[in-house]
Amino acid sequence: MKNFNKIKLGLLTGVLFFANACKLDTINPNAPTDTDVLTTRDGIIGLSVGLRQYYSTNGISTAYFYPAVTARELSGTATFTNVLELEAGGTALPTANGSILSLWANMQKLMSMSEDVIANAPKISTISGGTLSGIMAHAKLYKAIALGTLATSFEQSNINTDRNGKATFVPRAAVLAEAIRLLNDAIAQITATPVSADFTAKVAGPNFNLLNCLRAFNARYNLMAGNYAAAITNAAAVDLTSKNQFGYTTQSVNPLWNTSTQLRYYTPRATLGLPASLFETGDAREPFYITTVTSGSTVTRTLRGFSVAQTDFIPVYLPDEMKLIRAEAILRNNGVLTDAVLLINEVRTQTTGDLFGVNAALPAYTGLVTKDDLLLEVYKQRCAELFLTGMRLEDSRRFGRPAPPASTVERNRNFYPYPDQERVNNPNVPADPAI
Repeated sequence: MKNFNKIKLGLLTGVLFFANACKLDTINPNAPTDTDVLTTRDGIIGLSVGLRQYYSTNGISTAYFYPAVTARELSGTATFTNVLELEAGGTALPTANGSILSLWANMQKLMSMSEDVIANAPKISTISGGTLSGIMAHAKLYKAIALGTLATSFEQSNINTDRNGKATFVPRAAVLAEAIRLLNDAIAQITATPVSADFTAKVAGPNFNLLNCLRAFNARYNLMAGNYAAAITNAAAVDLTSKNQFGYTTQSVNPLWNTSTQLRYYTPRATLGLPASLFETGDAREPFYITTVTSGSTVTRTLRGFSVAQTDFIPVYLPDEMKLIRAEAILRNNGVLTDAVLLINEVRTQTTGDLFGVNAALPAYTGLVTKDDLLLEVYKQRCAELFLTGMRLEDSRRFGRPAPPASTVERNRNFYPYPDQERVNNPNVPADPAI
């Protein structure tokens, strides 16, 4: 990706200033130079903090909302062209759509920032031991997240940025494989050299257990890649009592709150956007995630859950995702069906005790105990449990749900087209998917 890698970072605030060659740049004489950022201890620590800040704001705002419209969790209701095109989907979603460009560009920026940390942190003599291993593993986590997000949205993408604007593209299976490699490397790195108190205090913070987050995303991407044994191993290794979350302030606000409450671009669909056959009346996750108000014949739905206030936290991952990953991987790997049922019921029947308050409060599963029936049940539970977490578009494809052009009930695109700006800059961009 061209020119998304020239990064300026305010060391004390963690605010990011990005410059590119689009002729819109202005020079900030007070900003630190690239040399300041990439060759000093304070610069690398600041950039590491900036990784989390950038993903938890700009990254989430695109990685969660836009695929949610495509997968029919949300309805695009604003009268802006980008929103209307995303809502229409299919061939009505053009390569010039600004939302798709934002999704692509934000992940490219996140990847480039991560690469800068990975390339430069080991060169600084004052960063060593558990601080270095933590910083390196942390950067690998965010590059893996960028790659995983690109793989869930596009048929192909680059796996490294390119300063000359000629990044090569590989199929999404190779993109997922690279994300998994990075996560495996990171886990091995901090297992060999555990993170230091200095790293925790200055980079991770008190609500971010790096090892658990690495294992959770490794389980997620291994499941998507069809590596079922590895998915089970990583998911089982996650400490489900560890509460990992992104925090926000009045200056760096919760992007779910900002987009849904302040900008009001999107409206949640009834029954969590699921067809009637896939939604169970009484599922307590619907009122957890959505407030529904009926006034006469008018029904108004608004997001709640992790979207109520500008300083509300957002989970890095939900603990029950790990149970559902294990259940699905057991089924797809032809494991013991009753083991999958036990995990499904742990999610279905939970009434209290979820770390983030996401409790289904449903009765135990009573359907047929066959592989296909249980896979459908896992899909239903994932859709409800992981509402608005950027998962449903990938899940819809993986579970073979109705797809366009035959049906747009559960998704209106299979993959996104590549942004015009990328195609203009890079001759290696492949042909757009048909739909």
